[in-house]
Amino acid sequence: MTTATVVSKDGTTIAYEKIGSGPAVVLVDGAFCYREMGPSRPVAEQLSDRFTVYIYDRRARGESGDTLPYDPQREVEDLQAVAAEAGEPVDLVAFSSGCAVTLATVQAGLAVRRIGLYEFPLIVDDSRPPAPEGYQQHIRDLIAAGKNGAAVKYFMHSGIRLPRLLVELFPVFPGWSKLKKTAPTLTYDGRFMGDALDGKPIPAGRYDYVSAPTTVYAGTKSPAWMRNGNAALAQAIPGAKFVDLPGQTHQVNAAKFVPTLKEFLQ
Repeated sequence: MTTATVVSKDGTTIAYEKIGSGPAVVLVDGAFCYREMGPSRPVAEQLSDRFTVYIYDRRARGESGDTLPYDPQREVEDLQAVAAEAGEPVDLVAFSSGCAVTLATVQAGLAVRRIGLYEFPLIVDDSRPPAPEGYQQHIRDLIAAGKNGAAVKYFMHSGIRLPRLLVELFPVFPGWSKLKKTAPTLTYDGRFMGDALDGKPIPAGRYDYVSAPTTVYAGTKSPAWMRNGNAALAQAIPGAKFVDLPGQTHQVNAAKFVPTLKEFLQ
């Protein structure tokens, strides 16, 4: 795949690649992730035998630029720009907090054929405590103070609920430097996530604007709160289907995910 660029509405350069041939599919990454880190590349490679797949670096990640001050609308425009290169209507497949970006872009009027959402981090019941009071503000404060590593750890423990001992070991794991480098974008994802981690049911009618066929996925080895949240999301989106992926976690295995995804997108 060769890197190309598109200029978003505010003048920011967004880097992307495309692979394969067939109907256009755009992949949307979640927190930290971009073309060189996360699920998009392996998923794109396995979809490419039947689809033209677009993967892109969300702004302030990888080879994409950024323009301050940040506003969530800019990321909606970024996805719109990539989709325009692909040729609407497109299929959208999103991971984690990228689901929020995707749904916001659909709400803004992007023409889509199908939508696949993998594990939007939603707390909708008491299967886990909600994020702490002031959670998003604390992440913003840590980033503003230049404490990127501390922000990563706080997000992983207080947001994702990974065990504290595991989180403390993150600096010795491969990829720690990439996590710290992209940590400032946690504040961007936070703007999209809104009340998703507050532990309250999804308000009635929130996703009534979604008219494209939609499938929501969750792994059977993910925690109960994640599975419950995504099951509730499927119920909240008109006509959506919920699919459990056997043996999968939030870090989905492309080889296990793509066959099911192809069945939906065909």
